[in-house]
Amino acid sequence: MRSLLVSSCLLLVAGVQAVGQADRPNLVFILTDNQGDWTLGCYGNRDIRTPHIDALARGGMRFTNAFSVNAVCSPTRASFLTGLIPSQHGVHCWLGAGGAQMGAGAYCTIREFETLPKRLARLGYACGLVGKWHLGGNLHPQEGFSYWITKPHGHTTAFYDVPIIRDGRVADEPRYTTELWTDHACRFIRQNKDRPFFLFLAYNGPYGLGASLLRPTRNRHAAAYAESEMPSFPRLSAHPWLHNNRQYLNNVQAMRRYAAECSGVDDGVGEVMACLKGLGLDKRTLVVYSADQGWGGGQHGIWGMGDHTRPLHAFDETMHVPLIFRWPGVVQAGATSDAMVSTCDWMPTLLALLEAGDMPAKPPSPGRDFSPILRGRKVDWEQVVYYEFENTRAIRTADWKLIRRHPSGPDELYHLARDAGEANNLIGQADHDRQQRELGHRLDAFFARYADPQYDLWRGGRSKAGRILRSPAGTTRPAKGPPP
Repeated sequence: MRSLLVSSCLLLVAGVQAVGQADRPNLVFILTDNQGDWTLGCYGNRDIRTPHIDALARGGMRFTNAFSVNAVCSPTRASFLTGLIPSQHGVHCWLGAGGAQMGAGAYCTIREFETLPKRLARLGYACGLVGKWHLGGNLHPQEGFSYWITKPHGHTTAFYDVPIIRDGRVADEPRYTTELWTDHACRFIRQNKDRPFFLFLAYNGPYGLGASLLRPTRNRHAAAYAESEMPSFPRLSAHPWLHNNRQYLNNVQAMRRYAAECSGVDDGVGEVMACLKGLGLDKRTLVVYSADQGWGGGQHGIWGMGDHTRPLHAFDETMHVPLIFRWPGVVQAGATSDAMVSTCDWMPTLLALLEAGDMPAKPPSPGRDFSPILRGRKVDWEQVVYYEFENTRAIRTADWKLIRRHPSGPDELYHLARDAGEANNLIGQADHDRQQRELGHRLDAFFARYADPQYDLWRGGRSKAGRILRSPAGTTRPAKGPPP
């Protein structure tokens, strides 16, 4: 087990009453949809133009080992806002069309929990949701948000001429939705420039799925990618597990389209940062950039995320996400951290940075506060993250990854220190039996400690969302609604 070097006394003094409302910092959380860190210039991509996100990284701290707790949209968003794993909040898969999202039975799937926007709203923050929600009860503001413009459902079929929810009504929006979200983000900032605010700017791009990948690019970046061969996208034969998206694998048109949507989001980041600076707010605003989950553009011969294979996969591409924090004078600028952090760590870290109180005691969050790292301090940090997606669970350390599927496999064991590409499955090999058993015990102990029995799928629990797999054994069933 690897640890980062450390110093003791690192907890920030958090107190809800310690900071006056006028002195509270603002928070802008920019979340993208289906984006691996490898798609950004600041993470080494030479094909895709992301100058504004790269500048954000130069002005703050970039994490090289940030991981999602799940492979798809709704569970990860629930975990970001609650600090809980899917086996605690109960959202194990993406919410399909209708159901909890729209209609007579619609409801917010995290309403019973103390969420970040609820907490900040109580502390006097203006809270705005702009973009993709995908957690239910979409027609009306949820969880302390007062500014609310979103989508009726989670999936994206196009970026123009699509239905949008505004003021409790659904209407078609002809504009490019990435620009629509950006404009509303800046409008919300301007409206609340004289009070603390929390902006959750949830772009539904770059997305990288669906038939729109094979349609012509319509945003301003079309020409920039028209002739690019996109060498950062691997060219491999389809993995035998690949269940969806074979038409996009090794298809340069799909690669160019995805790249253009990444650059469209980057434009939005630049406009939001310019808005903050123009209003004199950039130095008292914490800006966070991340993605709901990773995304693969050909690695392992897979296009998409963990839900696009059978069995469901847990390769790093579906787990690894970008994560950037920027707050001048507080977050160390121009720095990188190799601390292994997870979706569930986000809420406790934000509460500490904003001095917004402690995490709720119940249910107990597995999240860890990494705010001392952001402040440039050395901390005792265990290098481990956990992952679950329906019948699939994983433990990943700096050097090893164990993936188990309930109840009968197939299981996987990778020695990442020697096999970063997860090409050589060592499961069942006698030379690695001790490592397999130790990781298995740690994985079991984690879920025994945190999983709520009513949502523990390995023990007969239920999911608030539909399920890709009919049973823990892995029998597939048709999904409700389009993919996330």
